[in-house]
Amino acid sequence: MQDIGQPPYRVGIIGTGGIARTHGAVCNELDCIKLSAICDISQEALDQYGDTFGIESRYRNLGEMLAAEDLDIAIICNWGAYHAETAIQLAHSRTVKAILCEKPFASNAAEAEQMVRAARENNVFIAEAFKFRHHPMHLRAKELVDAGAVGDVVTIRSTLTSSSRATRTPESNWRFNKSKGGGSINDLGCYCIHHARFIFDAEPVKVFVHPQPGIEIEDGASLLLIFPEDRTAQISVGFNSWTSQYIEICGTKGILRIDKPWNNNNEPTAIELQTASGTEIVEFEATLQFTHQLRHLCDCLTTGAPHRISPESSINQMKVLDALFESMKTGAAVDLTPIISDVKTDFG
Repeated sequence: MQDIGQPPYRVGIIGTGGIARTHGAVCNELDCIKLSAICDISQEALDQYGDTFGIESRYRNLGEMLAAEDLDIAIICNWGAYHAETAIQLAHSRTVKAILCEKPFASNAAEAEQMVRAARENNVFIAEAFKFRHHPMHLRAKELVDAGAVGDVVTIRSTLTSSSRATRTPESNWRFNKSKGGGSINDLGCYCIHHARFIFDAEPVKVFVHPQPGIEIEDGASLLLIFPEDRTAQISVGFNSWTSQYIEICGTKGILRIDKPWNNNNEPTAIELQTASGTEIVEFEATLQFTHQLRHLCDCLTTGAPHRISPESSINQMKVLDALFESMKTGAAVDLTPIISDVKTDFG
């Protein structure tokens, strides 16, 4: 990776929807980041965002933004179906030094591999934006699991559902639009899938999914991921049921519960650890996951340390998603051992 220099790092955001607004707010809070330019296909969206965050440099064409601005970091916040195209253009332009790409990383594993290849060929740092991986609660939970607090982990149960969007039509929101990369697995399930891989420190060997169909995409789904040694992750996601989010990490000596693991909106959180010795509550002050995510990226760029989410992890994540969509299509379990068994992900 080329010499990036010292912060504050100049940031350009591509896509100015809801997730980009949270990134923008954090950019304005952190000393290591300076939000310098924005890009969107909609002039109205650009003007609303630019006026809100005081950004004068507004572009409807990514190439024009890259030619005119001296950026260090590009944050990809556009629709998932365009993540690969955007990241590859950024990498080949050689005008940015680092790319932070919102989840899901790509539309499929082949695209993810192309993104990573383009970044490496052009000496560009690239990372996937799973905000929860940087929250102190999740870092502590992983420490407890690795220290044997619940014994050997046997099963992980997690859910992420939201009934806040009553109109689930392709034209109402990208989440229900197939061509834009929507669907409950892409938008919600990706969190639970990545988390299970992170906690088990392994890749699943077989997956199965039962969908609850919507108009173009699955409005909900039940997922089963089987890991080596018959360990399992049982996942429920959907736009069609009452809002819920939790994690249970079940081991041979105890259970670890996490409430509000994905979208805790700067609220206090806690881990509940139950063992034969009793119940222990580990509390965490209110903090915004996006803040920790961008600060970690700044630290990586300044020190040269590896990112918590490696490019290999993002490729393997997409291989798991590919297998889940194949299972949804065929109604059968899909064996992953020929696909990713020879690749060891570093969940550092």
